[in-house]
Amino acid sequence: MAYGLINNTILKADYSSCSSVNNIPAEDVIIPLTIFDKAVFDLHVAVLYLFKPPMPSNEVLKEALTKLLAYYPHLAGRFITDDLGRTCIIHNNAGVTITETYIPATLAEQLPFNPSRDVSHLLPPVEEVEEFFQIQLNLYACGGLVIGETSHHRVADGQSMSSLFVAWDRMVRGLNLESLPYHDRLVFKKTTVDSDTTAVFSAIETLIINYSTEFINNLKAKVLGTNSNPHQSTFECLLSHTWKKVTQVRGLDLEESTQVRVAINGRERIKPAVPMEYFCNLVLWAYLTLRAKEMLQESHAYVSKAIHDEVIRVNSRYFESFIDFGDGIQDWLRFQFHELDFGGGNPCALFPANILVEGIIVFLPTCSEDGGLDVVISLLPEQVPLFKQISHLMDD
Repeated sequence: MAYGLINNTILKADYSSCSSVNNIPAEDVIIPLTIFDKAVFDLHVAVLYLFKPPMPSNEVLKEALTKLLAYYPHLAGRFITDDLGRTCIIHNNAGVTITETYIPATLAEQLPFNPSRDVSHLLPPVEEVEEFFQIQLNLYACGGLVIGETSHHRVADGQSMSSLFVAWDRMVRGLNLESLPYHDRLVFKKTTVDSDTTAVFSAIETLIINYSTEFINNLKAKVLGTNSNPHQSTFECLLSHTWKKVTQVRGLDLEESTQVRVAINGRERIKPAVPMEYFCNLVLWAYLTLRAKEMLQESHAYVSKAIHDEVIRVNSRYFESFIDFGDGIQDWLRFQFHELDFGGGNPCALFPANILVEGIIVFLPTCSEDGGLDVVISLLPEQVPLFKQISHLMDD
């Protein structure tokens, strides 16, 4: 699809419109990355948000964003290395990139979007980029808008970015922010050895599977009906199902091990509680390893209980251990992305657009009118056909 470039510019924070806010660092302050920042992937995460018309003009969106950046100065900063050799963020208001394009087609003609289709023309670049945050406003002939967004994972996690987008939404509509972001990034600072989490890139294919409300209810009834622990969540039940299917399509030997690393929002687990407005990385990881024999021969209830038992171990004691010592499953179900409404309604579609790591599974609130949940999965291309065949089979 041909498209036209309208504008490409750098937006900087407009501090003149920002009232005095605590915990917002001044310009030129240098802040080392925390252990939680260094534990996540060192890459830019790309997400697409699709909105049907009507939508505010690009000028309105950009003006609101300049005001918003005054409350989120990390995003307009850059990485530097300090005298101790540590990677740090400097608050220098170097700005964020805004790209505007025009696409001579209706959004309806492009739906449904396929995450494996090349959507790079809708997104800012993610390689060799200094900016932490980039926005591409793709205006369609019908007035619909696709917002392509990239953000560096070591600056902010998904919870932080979802809260930022909701704050942008409120700025566009002329509303006050419901709560101010919390920026004391040093609140958990301790001296730690530097660590790195490098993404493993591979030729992969990404697909979206929708599980209807009826399917999820039947799955939960199957799991909980034979389980002595009735407190397992929808996430744990659906993860047990998805993990079993991924293990099956990978064709592992029965004695081989298979592991999941579950991303958990630490704001909900740490005591005393951390503000949900904490703008940073605060992802805790639950690790669980089972043999392929267990995954394929044991019941959904068995696997779901194993997941539950490991997840509940992630508490304040785990958090302290993580600070001292320094394949992913990501649950986006509690993020606020689906609440976005710039004036024309909620997104008609939303999904991460550059999953470059094989084995990543992301649970999303669906934008489908039929309800249920969406599961975004990255697999090797040869595994995709089988997964599609078995994705909705509940046989143990």
